[in-house]
Amino acid sequence: MDAKIAQFRDMIAGSDNIVFFGGAGVSTESGIPDFRSVDGLYNQKWKYPPETILSHSFFERYPEEYYRFHREKLVVEGVKPNRTHLRLAELEREGKLKAVITQNIDGLHQAAGSKNVLELHGSILRAYCSRCRKPYPSDIINKGAGVPRCGCGGVIRPDIVLYEEQLDQDILYKSANYIRNADVLIVGGTSLNVYPAAGLINYYRGNKLVLVNLSATPYDSEADLVINEKLGDVFSQV
Repeated sequence: MDAKIAQFRDMIAGSDNIVFFGGAGVSTESGIPDFRSVDGLYNQKWKYPPETILSHSFFERYPEEYYRFHREKLVVEGVKPNRTHLRLAELEREGKLKAVITQNIDGLHQAAGSKNVLELHGSILRAYCSRCRKPYPSDIINKGAGVPRCGCGGVIRPDIVLYEEQLDQDILYKSANYIRNADVLIVGGTSLNVYPAAGLINYYRGNKLVLVNLSATPYDSEADLVINEKLGDVFSQV
């Protein structure tokens, strides 16, 4: 472990063109459950599978059931940035980290101070009318009860990418560009099983690919450094 941390530290020290690509594991230390771990959302019992509830067609057909799940499971009160979020923000301020690309929807990277954050799956801190597109403050979807509606009659929805919906093509393009041009690419807290987001790693052309994840990923054999430890423990040492 010490040798790997030293190698990781040297990579960071020697570069001013680092990109971080992260998933749910980045926020678990803040108390936000991931989707696929033993205690994750996919292993909790609901009337419908979480993947079904978080789909576009389900939201359209059963908004009441969607919002019951949304407020109970996606909204976690009092969460704060953890050691990983804070260290990444520091690296950006130091001029080393060029972008954070995240699959998370919790806004914790921005709360930690990161400025250039590309949210592949959107954010529950923004909302808009599904009919007229009028923007709304997030409290209207994250608090209260029932289905929030716009003055036009449309259902107000979170600004997140649901299953069956396409990712924002502009954000995908920018993310691919940052990864393609990165000197060091750090991938953390993601199983790299969710596409098209996971496919972004294929744009990397450098020789300093670092994977930090508790479990193995399909890309471990392609990485230059693999650290199977908690992200917070790792980033608190670099």
